[in-house]
Amino acid sequence: MKSTYRRHRFPPEVISYAVWLYHRFTLSFRDVEDLLAERGITVSYEAIRNWCMKFGPTYARSLRRKQGRHGDIWHVDELFITIRGERYYLWRAVDQDGDVIDILVTKRRDRRAAKRFFVRALKQQGQVPWQLVTDQLRSYAAAHREVFPSVMHRTGRHENNRAEVSHQHTREQERQMRRFKSPQQSQRFLSVQGPIQNLFRVGRHHLKAVHYRLLRDRAFSDWRESTCAC
Repeated sequence: MKSTYRRHRFPPEVISYAVWLYHRFTLSFRDVEDLLAERGITVSYEAIRNWCMKFGPTYARSLRRKQGRHGDIWHVDELFITIRGERYYLWRAVDQDGDVIDILVTKRRDRRAAKRFFVRALKQQGQVPWQLVTDQLRSYAAAHREVFPSVMHRTGRHENNRAEVSHQHTREQERQMRRFKSPQQSQRFLSVQGPIQNLFRVGRHHLKAVHYRLLRDRAFSDWRESTCAC
């Protein structure tokens, strides 16, 4: 990855830090510009935008390879997002630990869209889940029968709260951005945000402080290794 930083005025440590700030927290590009300025780094928000577009997907691919496969219970849910006055649907799958498996933005919420998402998630994971948990949307049942009919499919009330809660970051970022600008932009942003959130979501309230700090330090080490910012 070192070669991808060629002809950039700033070193990998600065670029990766800016991308991390933007995707880890609910910040705007101008917010990141101010945070870097406080550290004596003068860079425009447009440069930060370009860094996120160029390096974000590369970082995400590296993190996904390092993180490997997720859990074998998939919680899948969809929510609508408004883009330029039109309604789109964001499909998200998380495992039993709350880690994001995959996301997909589509125009429709029908069987074909659900099937497309399942096939994409299978390709991402490389294995069939043990259980599939969704709400009672008929599109899920139809796509389930086509893609992996042998997998147990649960649609009980409140069983899919884990997937529904996972949408909170999306809603926060949507408000920060004053809505997403295009389906491609939302797909690109959320595909990068997922692996980064997985890496740094270590469940602080379940751990002793010393264990939390160890896991956080390990996450930062993995981030530096994945971005070649060592």
